Amino acid sequence: MEKVSMETRSLLDDIRGIDKSCLFDLGHPLLNRISESFVKAAGIGAVQAVSREAYFTAVESGSRDGAHTVTKKQRFPDLKGETNKKSIEALVKSTGKESFQWGMAAGMYSGLTYGLKEARGVHDWKNSAVAGAITGAALALTSEDSSHEQIVQCAITGAAISTAANLLAGVF
Repeated sequence: MEKVSMETRSLLDDIRGIDKSCLFDLGHPLLNRISESFVKAAGIGAVQAVSREAYFTAVESGSRDGAHTVTKKQRFPDLKGETNKKSIEALVKSTGKESFQWGMAAGMYSGLTYGLKEARGVHDWKNSAVAGAITGAALALTSEDSSHEQIVQCAITGAAISTAANLLAGVF
């Protein structure tokens, strides 16, 4: 990447530099990969959670007449779009939980694919399927009411999505 002064750097330059820079050096490539994946995905999860809540707050406040109703699962009953202490605390709690889930999923998947690649000596769809299944099952366990069926369904979905991503990586 060419040298760009701090004044003329764009968001695109920052995004391009993310993969080239190392956020952590914990002494082992596996630990570095897990921690970097966790931090990056947790940040994305936080932005997603706050954006979703902002959207629902805007829709609810804009539709006081009842013309538009948006249904959403209210995870925290105190989160009502108001600017009070309970609402802010609920938003922070919701964002923290969602950030952790995103980070855990990314860190676990990244670590598993790296470990399987090192153990088997090859990175293929089988590694992706196993890592996706384990990550999907672990993610299902973070929900409040996880049933056996939900855990199996999330494991199958995780395996399918990660396998498809691996197989389609060369296509796009």
